[in-house]
Amino acid sequence: MELKEDYRDNNDWDLVIEPGKTAKHYWTDVWKYRELFYILSWRDIKVRYKQTVLGAAWSIIRPLLTATIFTVVFSRIAKLENPGQSPYMLMVFAGMLPWQFFSNALSESSSSLIGNANLITKVYFPRIIIPASAVITSLLDLFISFCIMLILMVYFQYPPTLKILLLPVFIIFLFIFSIGLGLYLTAVNVKYRDFRYIIPFIIQFGLYITPVGFSSALIQDQWRYLYALNPMVGIIDGFRWAILGEEMHWTSFAISISVILFLFYAGIRYFRKTEKSFADHI
Repeated sequence: MELKEDYRDNNDWDLVIEPGKTAKHYWTDVWKYRELFYILSWRDIKVRYKQTVLGAAWSIIRPLLTATIFTVVFSRIAKLENPGQSPYMLMVFAGMLPWQFFSNALSESSSSLIGNANLITKVYFPRIIIPASAVITSLLDLFISFCIMLILMVYFQYPPTLKILLLPVFIIFLFIFSIGLGLYLTAVNVKYRDFRYIIPFIIQFGLYITPVGFSSALIQDQWRYLYALNPMVGIIDGFRWAILGEEMHWTSFAISISVILFLFYAGIRYFRKTEKSFADHI
C-alpha cells in the first residue's frame, strides 16, 4: 500500500488527460518531450545515407556539383556577371547554402508524418515534433556545406569579413521559414496524399524564381519589391552579405522577413488546427 501511495506522489510519472486542456498545455508538452527531437533527428541522420555507395559523401558532392553546373550555365553560357566583388562560384555556392537546407527540409518534413504513421496512431506526444525534427536534421547538411564554402574561399583567396558573425541571424530566419512552410505542407499532405507529387514541383519551380544561380541585384528596381515577396530572396541576399560582403537591399530584406513571419504563424496555426485529425486520416 505504501508503494502505491509513493507512486502516486511522484508527479513525474503522472499523465493526466483532461478535456479542453490540450491547447493550454501543448507547448509545455513539447518541452517535456524534447528528448524526442534528438531521438528522431539522430534516427533520420543514420537512415538517410544507409545502404548508399558513397554514404555521407553525397552531402559534399551534391552542392559542389550543383554550384558548378549553375556557374557554367549562368556565367559561361548566359554570360551573367556578379555585380559584387566575389568570384561567381562563391556567389553561387553562398546561395546554394540556404537553398539546399530549405529544399531538404521541405522534402523531409512534408512526408514525415506519413512516414511515422505507426508512431502517431499508438503513442501520444505533440505531433509537431516529427516535422520539426526533420527540419533540424537538415542543419547537418548546412554545416557540411558551410565547411566546403570556407574551403572554397581559401582556394579563391577571398577571406570573409566580420559580417560573417551575423550569419546565425539569417540561419534562424531560414529555419523559421522552413519549419513554417513545412508544417503547413505536412498537414496538407496527411489529408490529401496526392499532394506529395506536387511538393517536388514546388521545390523545382522555386529554384527557378530564386536567385541561387544569379544575383538578385540583376532584378530591375521596379520589380525588386515584388520579387522580395519570395522569402528566399531576402535569406539568400543575407547569406551573401554575411559571407561574401555583397551589397544588401535592406528594404527588400524587410519584406521577405515579413512574409516569413506570416508563413510561420500560418503554418503553426493550420498544423494545430488539423492535428487532432491526423490519426484518423493516416
